[in-house]
Amino acid sequence: MSKDFSTMEDSNRSANPSIHDVLRASRREALKIGTLAGLGALLQPLAACASVGQGQGLGFTAVPTDAGDRLVVPPGYVAQVLAAWGDPVGIAGQMPAFRMDASNSAQDQAAQLGMHHDGVAFFPLEGSSTHGLIALNHEYTDDGLLHPDGFVPMTPAKVRKSQNAHGLSVYEVLFNGQQWEVVRPSRYARRFTMDTPFAIGGPAAGHPLMRTAADPAGRIALGTLNNCASSRTPWGTYLSGEENWAFYFGGSKTLDAHQQRWGLREKGFYAWENHDPRFNLGQTPNEPHRFGWVVEVDPMDPDSTPVKRTALGRAAHEGAWVALTRDQRAVVYSGEDARFEYIYKFVSRDRMQPGGAKANRELLDHGTLYVARFDANGRGTWLPLVHGQGPLTAANGFADQGEVLIKARQASDLLGGTKMDRPEWLTIDTTSRWVYCTLTNNSQRGEAGKPGVDAANPRANNSMGQIIRWREDGDHDGQHFEWNHLLLAGDPANARTEARGNVRGDIFGCPDGLGFGPNGLLWIQTDAHASQMYKGEFERIGNNQMLACDTATGEVRRFLTGPKNCEVTGIAFTPDGKSLFISIQHPGETPSDRSDPKDPQKFSSWPDHQPNGRPRSATVVIRKRDGGVIGS
Repeated sequence: MSKDFSTMEDSNRSANPSIHDVLRASRREALKIGTLAGLGALLQPLAACASVGQGQGLGFTAVPTDAGDRLVVPPGYVAQVLAAWGDPVGIAGQMPAFRMDASNSAQDQAAQLGMHHDGVAFFPLEGSSTHGLIALNHEYTDDGLLHPDGFVPMTPAKVRKSQNAHGLSVYEVLFNGQQWEVVRPSRYARRFTMDTPFAIGGPAAGHPLMRTAADPAGRIALGTLNNCASSRTPWGTYLSGEENWAFYFGGSKTLDAHQQRWGLREKGFYAWENHDPRFNLGQTPNEPHRFGWVVEVDPMDPDSTPVKRTALGRAAHEGAWVALTRDQRAVVYSGEDARFEYIYKFVSRDRMQPGGAKANRELLDHGTLYVARFDANGRGTWLPLVHGQGPLTAANGFADQGEVLIKARQASDLLGGTKMDRPEWLTIDTTSRWVYCTLTNNSQRGEAGKPGVDAANPRANNSMGQIIRWREDGDHDGQHFEWNHLLLAGDPANARTEARGNVRGDIFGCPDGLGFGPNGLLWIQTDAHASQMYKGEFERIGNNQMLACDTATGEVRRFLTGPKNCEVTGIAFTPDGKSLFISIQHPGETPSDRSDPKDPQKFSSWPDHQPNGRPRSATVVIRKRDGGVIGS
């Protein structure tokens, strides 16, 4: 989610510098000049580093920017809507059809695809590129669309339906020779809602801060929510990040410093606290500690219990992505999508074993978590979040390793991690071993009382975002790394220097989704918010889009534009690279993020385009008409 508006979380009040003070001061002075030459001189060395990796060339015709309520792909390609919000996931005996008037019950919704499709992964069955499973995140709900009469008044029944529209889905897909189809019923079909038991694994399992009256052992949490990005692990499981979970809690007029540091508020955005005591801070103060984790799911085993992996740290997790060291240890990179928060990596203690998910069921429960510090000289250091080391002691509020992980933000504050411009998706080039991360935007960078610009985050009022990358010294478990920027997003026609960017090719803003395809191209997806789009610095950029970048040349070419006010997200290829699955999230998004039930088609009617219908998030699959590799 790349929203950059007034309600976005911004709770980092730590005094640790983002970078050396001297550098910050010099860059502030350059920005005050207000000229392209002034900022360009600062960014030129970074842009000159854009050529790394193998690169395969861009083999498609770019599409123009667009502002229509449609999905546009290049000539020679076809895009098919595969599975939309409310479609039955395929559970035998539980396949209620979607109702355009939103009259489906909470029970119906528990057997249907949830709202707001986001991260997606393809799991081939027996290595096939034409038959497999889709694992999918449902990030959040628009209660103006979810209920016939919208959000007001909120009721226990509406809360139940909203909770059932969150979480994850697993469904089976098959290419029938002409197009893809959902297999229904399927023994793999599964929905994960706010009622689904999740085991708690790792050092925080059973911790006093994880215990509640309903779970006095602190080892089973019900549900997962605000799941954003996702990835497929080398051992065949699905990792999903719990992102803006703090918005779901409320009910306390007195928030302590710990709760404030995590962005908790007196009132939640969804009003769940009024109808479900789990989300009322006054009644269940430890419940927030049970969210903000990376969750692991085995899609191939419909009877398996998903796990919240606490060794990876608690955060507003965008997602998590795995690399393997040369000796087969897992290294998990993640970022926290909130203003001035951090980038992390986890290095497993043990090696990945052959045998898939069952042989590696505890691989992510033991290891070391680090936070990144990006230095001004293009070098960086990973700082370990280990109890008893440096300031992470009982005297500073960390009784043990479990508390360090539950309070990963406070630990990172004390260690001096670099405050970033909202880290979103990451991806790893397995050939060059560079790790890429989208820093989507941060309009508050450089404001009075907020962190100023630094080497890694070089623009004040950063409305456009950038893509940063690094490579570890030696192997992925290295303590030090080199880094630079692939690009700074923007439109060179903008008047404001900081919004022009240095993109070599088609313009865009707010990079979010990110991933490499089988042919080595880097795919970039965008998520400018409805409050930003079609005006000001975004006037010429149009709808959100998907682009491809040849990292060997730095060239960027626009591959797809989405329907009006949607986010383009989710990147999953079949092994042969001939089918690409993406998510179109919240077509018709409103500036307030909540639609008017009296006018649900105000901005979009995609994909059904039915009178009196409702816009629906959907999985889309893209193929070349000649059956070739995507992007070639």
